[in-house]
Amino acid sequence: MKSNYKAMVLSCIDPRFQPVIFNYLKKNKLTGKYSAFTIAGSSIGVTAKKFQKWHKSFWENFDTSIKLHNIKKLIVINHRDCGAAKIINGKKKFSMINETKIHKISFQKIKKIFKKKYPKLSIELKLISLNSKVETFK
Repeated sequence: MKSNYKAMVLSCIDPRFQPVIFNYLKKNKLTGKYSAFTIAGSSIGVTAKKFQKWHKSFWENFDTSIKLHNIKKLIVINHRDCGAAKIINGKKKFSMINETKIHKISFQKIKKIFKKKYPKLSIELKLISLNSKVETFK
């Protein structure tokens, strides 16, 4: 039996952001209406070559969530001061500009894969800071 869940939320494991993400979803009236998938780096974790072994797990889980929970949307929430972004950045100086670029690349990759696999579903791409400021990407 399918339920009335609306979305799957892909977010990061960072404990600093769990309350921030929870409050964001509550404010947007999604409490009890989403499936959650939490992995280091959020979209970075499911798109970067460095974490390639994780990619299949996310997409298989998303397929299952569609079947079980009637998911119509993927909400991707990345965050500032991201450890996975720092890993991808390598030995280069880590700056807000570099970090934003890494997030944008991961958003572009996940959106491209998502639209190919699920053309009838929608995707939202968010970048959130510890002070709860939310940036939306297209």
